[in-house]
Amino acid sequence: MDLEECKKRQEYESTRKKYTTISIPVSLYERIRNVMEGTGFKSVSDYVTYILREVVSMHEKERLSRPFSQEDLQRIKEKLKALGYL
Repeated sequence: MDLEECKKRQEYESTRKKYTTISIPVSLYERIRNVMEGTGFKSVSDYVTYILREVVSMHEKERLSRPFSQEDLQRIKEKLKALGYL
């Protein structure tokens, strides 16, 4: 590897996203591989990353739409009542 290739590789490595490994059962891996056929994804890892991003985003949006739990609302009402606002 010449100096130019080495520099390009270092640049690539420094800009590459960091990843971690998650273990799943082989049977699940096979099922995912079958499901993703024809989707255009290049690997099970890419497909699972996409699916997980979608699921996490959905849960984040749901959480934002309900900022207070029933318990939170009850405590707020009790505090407001104690202060004479209700």
